[in-house]
Amino acid sequence: MSLTRREFLQMLAVAGTAAGFVFKTSAASKPSSVFYDIPPYGNLTLLHFTDCHAQLVPTYFREPNVNIGVGNAKGQPPHLVGEALLRHFKIAPGAREAHAFTHLDFEDAARRYGKVGGFAHLATLVKNLRASRPKRTLLLDGGDTWQGSATSLWTRGQDMVDAQKLLGVEITTGHWEFTYGAERVKQIVDNDLKKGHIEFLAQNVSDTTWGDLIFKPYVLRELNGIPVGIIGQAFPYTPIANPRYLIPDWTFGINDDHMQKMVDEVRAKGAHLVVLLSHNGMDVDLKMASRVTGIDVILGGHTHDAVPAPTLIANKSGKTLVFNSGCNGKFLSVLDLDIKDGKLRDFRYRLLPIFSNLITPDKEMADYIEKARAPYKLKLEEKLAVTEGLLYRRGNFNGTFDQLIIEAMLAVKDAEIAFSPGFRWGTTLLPGDAITMERLMDHTAITYATSTLTERTGADIKRILEDIADNLFNDDPYYQQGGDMVRVGGMTYTMDLTKKYGKRIQDMRQAGKLIDADKKYKIAGWASVQPIERGVPIWDVVAEYLRHQRTVKIDRPYLPGLIGTQTNPGLARI
Repeated sequence: MSLTRREFLQMLAVAGTAAGFVFKTSAASKPSSVFYDIPPYGNLTLLHFTDCHAQLVPTYFREPNVNIGVGNAKGQPPHLVGEALLRHFKIAPGAREAHAFTHLDFEDAARRYGKVGGFAHLATLVKNLRASRPKRTLLLDGGDTWQGSATSLWTRGQDMVDAQKLLGVEITTGHWEFTYGAERVKQIVDNDLKKGHIEFLAQNVSDTTWGDLIFKPYVLRELNGIPVGIIGQAFPYTPIANPRYLIPDWTFGINDDHMQKMVDEVRAKGAHLVVLLSHNGMDVDLKMASRVTGIDVILGGHTHDAVPAPTLIANKSGKTLVFNSGCNGKFLSVLDLDIKDGKLRDFRYRLLPIFSNLITPDKEMADYIEKARAPYKLKLEEKLAVTEGLLYRRGNFNGTFDQLIIEAMLAVKDAEIAFSPGFRWGTTLLPGDAITMERLMDHTAITYATSTLTERTGADIKRILEDIADNLFNDDPYYQQGGDMVRVGGMTYTMDLTKKYGKRIQDMRQAGKLIDADKKYKIAGWASVQPIERGVPIWDVVAEYLRHQRTVKIDRPYLPGLIGTQTNPGLARI
């Protein structure tokens, strides 16, 4: 791709990536706001969403107030939150876009602007964009689609696979999909997706014995007379972040060298545009873009970052545009490209928030969703309790819904300390909302959800926290393995982000006393990646607690003492 930095900035200005928008009512058959009326540009369009985590219906989703960047990532997208993000992308405070991209005034803004996402609303938007760009549009799904809800768990992903087919997804890759096990994944890919004309791509998943690729690494498509190469990159650390025993014969990795080989191969076969559909996480994508040459566009996912404008990365023979499209079905990327003389010459981009009250739901998709959910309706709607405060998950260290899970484990399991994994998926509830079984499952619906009670020494606790902190805050993105810091209850600690592995975690205390390295503590947890005997799932533990409490109020989640973050724009204290 041949673009100077000046040219890139000029293109962003024309694209209106983060500008204010004017709203008006239009025909009922179309999106009800010019917010979604984007004139076609160029001669090819890529539509991209990622990390929807099986959310078929509109929900609330709060963006993080803690997304700390370290090393070269400090102060750079995606590690900007709140007002720092608004300033960087020139988004007006209080605007609809400010609500979409930040946590600011979340409760009031959510009540004003309504819920986000929903596949029926997404379907309307996709159909309208395709109609305005005939024979030149490709819809890509960045993965983490089959997992994250009660119905996806109970159907082993089938509800989402059928929704992908109905939506018209053409290419996808994976991460949490693999937690259904190798056999189930291959069954879906070789049968359902094939029949639905959906390609599942992953250039970095191989057989552990012979090294053969498990999935297609890339496809070549011709759109509007333009040959396009699309390469897939599954989450490279799946067997570390999730149970290896579910995919024992598959190996994963970043695999830069093989990626370069695939890029060269599709170029040799005539591709005028090379696109990487990635589930690396944005920091990893940025580094990969600097190391692998010949990729024009990276459409990324995994870290759930909603970034209003792309980042331009130079490498030894060109430049790569890196995009990240948020999560939870909340956003759709619309990337219009101008390809001339076999090269990308220009582009226009919008990361569209999907406000469900501005879009008429697609009837065909709405009918499908109602039918898919009908067998589970009573179970989904069971009212467990009412929240008096805002319940959310997303953030590097904790969320109020995580705090609720922690408090439930401490009470029900009679533990001294509780750990809950730092997942980034999970919906948001406003004060006064019912905590239904569906909303609880939004935060817990995994295939290895057994709750545990074990004894670990203080030294073990220190090692666990150090390992996870290094996974999140290592200066080298290739050593970051996704997710956020483990959530803790029953203990406190301080983290020094200026230190390296082994020295970040300090001043660990339980009941106010320093944690003894040699003493054993009773620790409640869940989501062990080790093979363990199946037991009571975490949602039953939390449901028991909620039925007893009837109302809950968590004002703010636990945040450890932090050293070295005073000027970090990835931290906005609340």
